Amino acid sequence: MSTLKSGFTLAEGEKLVMEIEADVWIVSSNLFARIAGFFQKLIALLLGVKRKRFLIITDRRVIEINSDIICWCITVGKTVSFIMPRSLVEVGYTRVATCVCCCFDFHLYYRQLIGLPKSLLLKKADEAEAVRVVEAFYHAVNTPS
Repeated sequence: MSTLKSGFTLAEGEKLVMEIEADVWIVSSNLFARIAGFFQKLIALLLGVKRKRFLIITDRRVIEINSDIICWCITVGKTVSFIMPRSLVEVGYTRVATCVCCCFDFHLYYRQLIGLPKSLLLKKADEAEAVRVVEAFYHAVNTPS
């Protein structure tokens, strides 16, 4: 059993495909959005607030972990969600132009039967990496264990 950066421990014999850490504060690679996100993150850090979000894709399942930390070390909320194959409606990626078509952001998104679609910025990703992440997500959810 191995422990990941997110603190999640994999089951015996389970293999990690990828662990994606989302930057909760920076939602775009647009320069202005990155600057605004940096200042939000800096203010939150000075106040002792941290928000972490991870998406773990293994050969058997997909796990989403959200945690909220205050006073630099007190975890006040943590949600661990297993994404069930029957609840998943679609998974894909979006490509959004930033800086007037000079740069592109790639977001992984997935939508379940109930609730809003969830989106995750893929840091420093190109189209091939976005496709790889979507395919890994799809295979993890649709592969019988």
